[in-house]
Amino acid sequence: MGFLQPDPFLNELTSMFERNREKGSVWVTFKRSSMKSTVQSNKLTTAGQSIEYKCLIRATDGKQKISTTVGAKDHQRFQASYATLLKAHVAALKKRERKDKKKAAEVDKKDAGPKKPKRV
Repeated sequence: MGFLQPDPFLNELTSMFERNREKGSVWVTFKRSSMKSTVQSNKLTTAGQSIEYKCLIRATDGKQKISTTVGAKDHQRFQASYATLLKAHVAALKKRERKDKKKAAEVDKKDAGPKKPKRV
């Protein structure tokens, strides 16, 4: 698919989550980026201009790749929309099995048991 604006990116990410609901995975990565090459950024820093960094967001399900950039102004709105999207579509995660601390401590004591004497 390629590079999208933030709102179409969220719509496409929603459909990607729905396609992979039963079986499959979706990987989402966030990265700070200036969207300029290193040569251009070196020229800007030597000229005394500051570089405006954006957040580069990529998503893939192994078959399709999409990406977008979000500036500092739109970051709060995008994060709120992204959080809502995750809450709706990440329901398939397995609950973590928590062990009772008292039972785990008792099992550890039983396993330790009497120590064997060392051979000399």
